[in-house]
Amino acid sequence: MNAPDADRAPVPVCHDGVCITCSDTAVEVTVVELLDLGFAVVDTGSGREEVSVALVSAGVGDRILVHAGEAIARLENP
Repeated sequence: MNAPDADRAPVPVCHDGVCITCSDTAVEVTVVELLDLGFAVVDTGSGREEVSVALVSAGVGDRILVHAGEAIARLENP
């Protein structure tokens, strides 16, 4: 971990080769932090994970669909 990352909360590591966002279906998550270079930290409901948001326009608080670590859609807030 380099110095700029020292104050960032650790992101869970995938275990057994499976991440919640790497299943065969898209998973609804909530953006909790935007990072540099098109990445974000999301709340999966069972923890936090870093995903790419390069393909969608998403902000903190937005609900997005993620598949294989890539945001593929932003959901409308109710």
